[in-house]
Amino acid sequence: MNPHMYTQFFVLGLIFAFGDAYGIGANDVANSFATSVSSGALTLGQACCIAIVTEFCGAFFLGSKTSDTIRNKIISVNLFKGNPALLMLGMFTALVSSSLFVIFATSRGWPVSTTHSITGAIIGVGIAAFGPNTVVWGWSGVAKIIASWFLSPVVSGVVASALFLLTRFFVLEAKDSFKRGLYAVPFFFFLTIWIDVAFILNNGIPGAKKKIPFTKTLWIGAIAGAGAALLSFVFYSTWLRRRIIGKEDLKWYHVFVAPILPKQPLVVERPIETSSDKVSSEGHLPLTSSDVDVQPADQSMFGKAKNFLMKGINKDVRNLNNPKLADIHARAKKFDDNTESLFQFVQVLSACAASFAHGSNDVANAVGPLTTIYQVWDSGAIPGAKASVTPWILAYCAVAIDIGLITYGYHIMRSLGNNITWTTPSRGFCAELGTSLTVVTASKIGLPVSTTQCITGAMVGVGLCNGDFRAVNWKMFGTCFLSWIITVPCTAVVSGLIFAFIAYAPKMI
Repeated sequence: MNPHMYTQFFVLGLIFAFGDAYGIGANDVANSFATSVSSGALTLGQACCIAIVTEFCGAFFLGSKTSDTIRNKIISVNLFKGNPALLMLGMFTALVSSSLFVIFATSRGWPVSTTHSITGAIIGVGIAAFGPNTVVWGWSGVAKIIASWFLSPVVSGVVASALFLLTRFFVLEAKDSFKRGLYAVPFFFFLTIWIDVAFILNNGIPGAKKKIPFTKTLWIGAIAGAGAALLSFVFYSTWLRRRIIGKEDLKWYHVFVAPILPKQPLVVERPIETSSDKVSSEGHLPLTSSDVDVQPADQSMFGKAKNFLMKGINKDVRNLNNPKLADIHARAKKFDDNTESLFQFVQVLSACAASFAHGSNDVANAVGPLTTIYQVWDSGAIPGAKASVTPWILAYCAVAIDIGLITYGYHIMRSLGNNITWTTPSRGFCAELGTSLTVVTASKIGLPVSTTQCITGAMVGVGLCNGDFRAVNWKMFGTCFLSWIITVPCTAVVSGLIFAFIAYAPKMI
């Protein structure tokens, strides 16, 4: 094959890889930030703004490891050596199948696994091209990935529930839970920073010639975590104590000067208003949020553009007033509100870690096939097993993930928001940290696990810590599990049919 042949497949591959990454961002947004939004620690808009940075950084700096797994370890690419264009076609049809399925599932509110989607699509291509023997079914290929689908929710659930039980015993149920929490929050800062820094340094930056030894990365991460814990104890804990217990009117930026800031005015408690209090001087009630919603929309060009861009983040996704979930929420044990509020910022930190982990792992689902298409188109030959992932492809797909998250992610966020179990900042933090531990570890060893399964397993594990089996929405969990099962066969059939239709079409003589 001459280089730059079949440019149409390269161009179409770019389009559908963007669509696949868009679907990854839209469907998996709930994996990283559902618990933070559900607990009220973040608004949907704030979560999207944070995720723009964390998803991109995770995808760009850690995405190449699992990209190699998706690209080389599902089907035996050596069978395509005689015809590299056929491999190019196969990766293209895999992207078509995966992107269409994930975007369709997102529109229906199904929290599917994007890792399942691309894996099934590539399996379908392999079978359609050369039969079942093309697929690496053993532990070095599909079996290892399938095993991770069952292990990841269990491991994530165990880790998250262990974290929450420790937090519940030593902090939430303590006699002076708020004081205990002030000491516990810096420890959680240390744990989160330590894990993330160590794995970032150990995986290395794409293009770097040398990697830092793993033991050294642990020491560097521990030092960074200890520094963050010390700063949080001096500044953040002091700010929390003054704001929550002292009732001082402190703003968020006061956290940087909390130990030396003079005493601030106390927060003025607003009296409860009655119906008569709300009547204005003109004799009518002030506008409510529902009244505002029915006002004519801004029809100017700028207004239309703003409404379109903000549509995806101006959604209520918490499900707090859903009568079908009232019994499930009532079975969760409630803890002191002041103590729970201590976990809001650290939950945001753990959400960032989960988002970073998600970007590092799931970007491979789009990057792997696109990289193969690009390298075949550029060189005219089958890429080697150790061929590096081009950084611009990582960046390209990372941007698509961010766009999908912002514009379409609310569908899945709405499906999972407080739907599995009652979520509070302390519960959400433990679920997110358990997820990040599981997913980032998988990224380190090159195992593409499903972040959907990890966060779902973590939320179920934390929900069971209430001591009531019915504190978990098992119907919702069953829906998630069913969506995981149907993903692989659906994408495999679609990609296989598209590949066969193109590859074996009648040719003009």
